[in-house]
Amino acid sequence: MKIILANDGIAATAKVALETAGYEVDTNKYEDEALLKRLAEVDCVVVRSATKLRDEQIDAGVAGKLKLIIRGGVGVDNINVAYAREKGLVVRNTPSASTNAVAELVLGHMLAACRNIGEATSTMRQGQWLKKQYKGTEIYGKTLGLIGFGRIGQRLADKAMALGMNVVFHRRTPNFYYEGATQKSKEEVLREADFLTILIPTAGAKPEVGAEEMALMKDGAYIINCSRGGVVDEDALVDAIETGKIAGAGLDVFVEEPTKNQRVLSCTKISLTPHIGAATVEAQDRIGDEIVEIVKEVL
Repeated sequence: MKIILANDGIAATAKVALETAGYEVDTNKYEDEALLKRLAEVDCVVVRSATKLRDEQIDAGVAGKLKLIIRGGVGVDNINVAYAREKGLVVRNTPSASTNAVAELVLGHMLAACRNIGEATSTMRQGQWLKKQYKGTEIYGKTLGLIGFGRIGQRLADKAMALGMNVVFHRRTPNFYYEGATQKSKEEVLREADFLTILIPTAGAKPEVGAEEMALMKDGAYIINCSRGGVVDEDALVDAIETGKIAGAGLDVFVEEPTKNQRVLSCTKISLTPHIGAATVEAQDRIGDEIVEIVKEVL
C-alpha cells in the first residue's frame, strides 16, 4: 500500500477519498529528525506553508521511496523545487483551488483598511466610541491597481469591477487583453492606484514594492499584500503610513511567520491576518479534491 504523508493536514473528504482509493494517509505532524525519518518511508508528501522541504528533507525522501511532493496551495516558496526535480521527484501544487478565497480576502482587507474596521473594533472593546474619528473612504469609483494578473488577479478584477472600481494591472505578458481592465506599466499602475495589491507567486531578493515604489504612489493610497511575505517592504510600509503618504494597508503574509515585526503589529492602520488566504471551508475542499486527483495521476 502506498503511503501519503499530509504533514500539514488535509481536508477530511480528501483523506477519505484517498483511503477509499487504497492509499494509507498519515496526518500526523512530524518535525526535525522525525520528519526526515518519515519522509524516507512514504511515497508522497503533502505540505501547506508550514512544512519546509529543503535539500536535507528532499535527500531524506529520495533515500527512501518518495516520488511525489504536493503543495496544497499556490506558492512553492517552502520547497526547493529545482533540487527536488533534479533528484527525480515530481513536484505539483494546486493553483486553482484557492483563487476565489484569496481574491475575497484582498477585498476584505481593502474594506477593513479604508473603513477603519479593525481599529474601530479594538477601540470599542476598550470602551471608546470614536464615531467622529473614523471617517473612511469608499472603494466605489476608485482605481484598483494590480501587480501580477494571474488567476487570483483576474478573479479580484471581476469582483472589483462589479463593485464599481476601475482596474489597471501590470503583467509581464505584453498586450494581454482582459475585458474591462487596462494593462499598463508597473510605474503607471503605481501612480494611478488608489488601492494597490500585489499578486505574484514568489518574492524576489528585492521587495516588489519598497520605499521607491511607494514614493511614486498617490498620497493616501492603500496597499494590500495577500501573496508572499517579502513582496512588500514591511518597514518601508510603516514609514510611509507614519508620514501619511500611505493611508493604510492590509497584510496576510509576512517576511517571517509568525511575524515578530513589532512596527507592523503595533501599526493600527494595518489590517492583519495570519496567512489565511486559502483558509475557507470551500477552498480547503477544493484543494483536497486537487490533491486526490494529482495522487491518482502520478502514483
